[in-house]
Amino acid sequence: MNWERIEGNWKQFKGTAKARWGRLTDHGLDAIAGRREQLSGHVQEAYGITRETAERQIAQWQRDQRDEQSVEENQRENARHPKEVQ
Repeated sequence: MNWERIEGNWKQFKGTAKARWGRLTDHGLDAIAGRREQLSGHVQEAYGITRETAERQIAQWQRDQRDEQSVEENQRENARHPKEVQ
């Protein structure tokens, strides 16, 4: 999933970001507004980690969002077109 999609749909992704980085405040998540550099800075500050570590965590979280979306799309597709049982 590209970052532009996350940024454009930040309200939808905010909850999973909060679940991943529980120390981030709702106010902080609102201020981030989907901007990757802002997220990185908030994660660094909240957890006392390096920029590189924050970026690795964010990259993994981004991959997780893509994987979760793929699962949801497959479930919707299967619901629309159930496979015949023989």
